[in-house]
Amino acid sequence: MEESSPDAVVFGANGFIGRWTVLHLLEQGRTIAAVLREPAQSRAGELRAWLQDHGVGAERLAVVAGDLTAGAGLGLSAADDERLAGVRDVFNTAAVYRFGLRREEARTVNVEGALNVLRWAATRAGLRRLIHVSGYRVGLDPEARYPLPEAELVKLYRGKGAYEGSKTEGDAAVRVVAAQLGVPLTVVNPSTVIGHSTTGEAGQYIGLAELVRDLWTGRLPALPGTARTFVPVVTVDHFAKFMAAIPEHDPEPGGLHWVLDENTPDLPDLVRLLGGHLGVPAPKALVPVALVRRLPAALTGANPETLAFLTEDRYDTVSAEKVAEAAGLRQPPVETALRRWADRLVADRFGTTPAVLPGGFHDVGGSRTYVAGDKTSPGFVLLHGLPLDGESWQGVLGELDEAPALVADLPGLGRSAPTAATPLDWLTDLLAPVQTRPVIVAHSAATAPALRYAAAHPDRISALLLVSPYFLQAQAPRLLRTPTLAAPLLKRISADRLATSLLGASGGVSSDDARRAIASAAAQLHRPGVARRTAQWLRAANHPTERAALQALLGGAVSVPVHIVAGELDPLVGEPGPATVTTVPAAGHHPHLTHPSTIAAIMRRMADIR
Repeated sequence: MEESSPDAVVFGANGFIGRWTVLHLLEQGRTIAAVLREPAQSRAGELRAWLQDHGVGAERLAVVAGDLTAGAGLGLSAADDERLAGVRDVFNTAAVYRFGLRREEARTVNVEGALNVLRWAATRAGLRRLIHVSGYRVGLDPEARYPLPEAELVKLYRGKGAYEGSKTEGDAAVRVVAAQLGVPLTVVNPSTVIGHSTTGEAGQYIGLAELVRDLWTGRLPALPGTARTFVPVVTVDHFAKFMAAIPEHDPEPGGLHWVLDENTPDLPDLVRLLGGHLGVPAPKALVPVALVRRLPAALTGANPETLAFLTEDRYDTVSAEKVAEAAGLRQPPVETALRRWADRLVADRFGTTPAVLPGGFHDVGGSRTYVAGDKTSPGFVLLHGLPLDGESWQGVLGELDEAPALVADLPGLGRSAPTAATPLDWLTDLLAPVQTRPVIVAHSAATAPALRYAAAHPDRISALLLVSPYFLQAQAPRLLRTPTLAAPLLKRISADRLATSLLGASGGVSSDDARRAIASAAAQLHRPGVARRTAQWLRAANHPTERAALQALLGGAVSVPVHIVAGELDPLVGEPGPATVTTVPAAGHHPHLTHPSTIAAIMRRMADIR
């Protein structure tokens, strides 16, 4: 950290909004202090690592230990309080954002904590501005009142829930007390904050993100609200840039700025947009919010606290637009931002597991196909087997030193929507934009379209690596070749049971990558139609005519180099023809999960063939 004292301080700096605000303040060349709760140094390491991952150095970032629930002194040491004596701008992005809170649990941060930051800011002799983050459904009353009588507070929290009730009370409290103390205050009211406009990177997974999750998993049979219900959004990068711009471009304190994109589609249109993008059906039925409130939450699946956001209200954004114009900020195209956010939500499994190789949905061969990696210049094309998805290649990719690779979920499987096209036609369309001659690496069921593509387009690839080619191995058990029996089992299977089923013979799951891959596969199998389509693919792949056709194709119709990998515990029983073969000791049908370094080493050698 440089010797110069911080000129701005951010509370909630490790939160979703806070860290992006820190990033853009640092990009302005400012010297920033982040007040973090204990253990402050480990939290500081997380923040600095995140900034570094996003291309911003932390040389001008100071970290001090504090707690906004610790009274007006914020738990700062005397030395740190003196260190921050020259702070000009205070950004309070801290909040407890969660539904199902108790009233006092929510008030501790969202009301009392906000007031503690305000009172501390009032002691900074050179304070230029306190920027407080509120919310777009609060502060609509121009005459803020605080404190409220207990009877009104009870009604407020009962009607809105603890989170929204505390934000409403906190907004009024900050505005009233700031006027009493003469603190130069700006209140910023963001709508639903979605992911980054370019990368889609998210950081919070409740509210509208939960609705997208229910859409994705087939648990949204009807939509609460009307055709005009308006749940506006703003991207996190635009909002953070707006926050960072206020001290220089909002000329007078006292502003109440509603920051949202007025071009956000009405909620039914937004859901149809995302359903079409993700390749899942959107609900057609609308249910009035008043009716949803009267029905049991167990029946509707709706969180009662979210229903207050489902209104037809519009908001006055004029003051925010003036600040944005002065700062040269423009809202990114909202529909594009929503699609990228949805891509990232699916990639991160809605906050369950951060994506190692984030991807997105594209039209491929009539399927909304989930594709990750390099779509035009890959060195490798990785195709998964059953019942896995593209995440099954995480361990192998980690061994390849960032070699460019294209990874796609097969049509109708994993995260990809079904198609009427043949697997070969789908793969041909997937590889149409590719300008290199990659090595195709295919596992199990994917070896069929990969082999056919190699025979039809030898000029488009340099080599073919078949991992556990099922048509040269023992047939799958009869149960798995009977869709009416296999589909229900696959749809209900847990990640632990799937791991035991796939890898039990080779000693279980051997790495975090394999665990994440199998958890992803299990999650996709639970979505509507995926288990059924997986079972149908298994039956078709194991038909004797299909197996014989693939063996004949391998025997003489493929002119590119072909290498086969099989696990010792799942050996070849058919003739590999001219292909070379590697047997992986102690491996079963999924050596790329259990022995990723071995597979990666073979891939590197095959790439050298070119």
